[in-house]
Amino acid sequence: MLTGELKNKVDKIWETLWTAGISNPLTVIEQLTYLLFIKGIDDQQLKAEKKAERTGKPVQNPSFTKEQEHLRWRNLKQLEPTEMFNTIRDDVFPFIKELGGKNGSTYRKHMEGAIFMFPKASTLARVVELMDQLEMDDRDTKGDMYEYMLSKLSVAGQNGQFRTPRHIIKMMVDLTQPKPLENIADPACGTAGFLVAAGEYIRDHHAKDMVDEKVRNHYQKEMFTGYDFDNSMLRIGNMNMVMHGFDGATIDYKDSLSSEGRDLDEKFDLILANPPFKGSLDYDSVASDLLQTVKTKKTELLFIAMFIRAMKIGGRAAVVVPDGVLFGSSNAHKEVRRLLVEEHQLNAVISMPSGVFKPYAGVSTAVIIFTKTNSGGTDNVWFYDMKADGYSLDDKRVKIDSDDLPDIIERYKNLDNEVDRKRTDASFLVPKAEIVDQNYDLSINRYKEIEYEAVEYDTPREIINGKDGEPGLRQLAKERLKILDELEGMV
Repeated sequence: MLTGELKNKVDKIWETLWTAGISNPLTVIEQLTYLLFIKGIDDQQLKAEKKAERTGKPVQNPSFTKEQEHLRWRNLKQLEPTEMFNTIRDDVFPFIKELGGKNGSTYRKHMEGAIFMFPKASTLARVVELMDQLEMDDRDTKGDMYEYMLSKLSVAGQNGQFRTPRHIIKMMVDLTQPKPLENIADPACGTAGFLVAAGEYIRDHHAKDMVDEKVRNHYQKEMFTGYDFDNSMLRIGNMNMVMHGFDGATIDYKDSLSSEGRDLDEKFDLILANPPFKGSLDYDSVASDLLQTVKTKKTELLFIAMFIRAMKIGGRAAVVVPDGVLFGSSNAHKEVRRLLVEEHQLNAVISMPSGVFKPYAGVSTAVIIFTKTNSGGTDNVWFYDMKADGYSLDDKRVKIDSDDLPDIIERYKNLDNEVDRKRTDASFLVPKAEIVDQNYDLSINRYKEIEYEAVEYDTPREIINGKDGEPGLRQLAKERLKILDELEGMV
């Protein structure tokens, strides 16, 4: 849990950069990420040096040599502003780029593209001073702090960077229930929020399994994979994983829809994603096998086809899609839905209100959950009409009492109890045959029934003359005229 004091310190850092002219939230987080990286590698070496003192053995593969002592955070923070500015710009940034090229760690590798953007020495010195005050010894505190920084990206919609709300991510993770030896991926990972949440779920729900060396080794090295083609997002996503204690995750550059993505075939047990949509690609930039599955230029459809290809048999996915995927009339839309229903197992369609992604997007979306079988298996599809997610659906997104998420999770885990639910309820099951009859339309409005309450109105004559002692329009008009006559007599 992030304390108010720590939030205030982060806000002061943010305000310092904002005042200095770095107003793009993405740029702010990127610059802070570089400084956190510099501080982090110094902290790692300090721990290694303390261990070396205890054991009498030298530090293995130190990040800093004796000649590079001046580049360490503990020494940088002691410099006067101008010297600190020049040292970080001219020596530290080239160092972290070189370090990234030498080191196999993916998060270090992505520091190769680091660009120094602090406008002046006083700003940098103030930020370094404030960052040095942040207590980041505790893993959970570090992770919460970075999440708080990332939450400020919600104002960056005009830059095309959209984060999935953390409570929606948590819902999707809770619905899919990640397991300790699974390979979990997000092929459009952005800030890696889904992977962080999956790791935390396993840490919280499978703590006893972590005693097993095989499980622990898999968790620390191979479990989490994320890809993106935005280098800024890769740096931020990598740091997000590191700050949450998932140093061994693979967060790397890959255009998942191109032929580069072929090495992902049948590799993952669980895919959690909110892929980019409202995009369109040229056919020649898309892997040919994806086009054979579904011939389209729309990214949201291509990503679903790619997810299916990347999942192992029995693997499952929870994916955010725009509503158009559910009812679009093009051949490609229909084919994707047919694939999910006929050739695999479509488990659930959770319709979300359009305000979930505000303030930067007002699109209507849904979460679809499916299992790869290559042999069908869809019997009934569970639909849920989410009306509230615990926050107001306007641009402010303030916390409110109304929240369907706990109900969604509870009902999905107990689908046997949903059999007798009516189509007028918030959730219900729809047989596969009915979906086929509706040309694979997955819009909840196609199946939901609305109850109309009969309302009795008075007859026109009763409205004019009154009913059961209640005055009608005629009597009200007479009373108004009487009042006007009295007012006129007073004049």
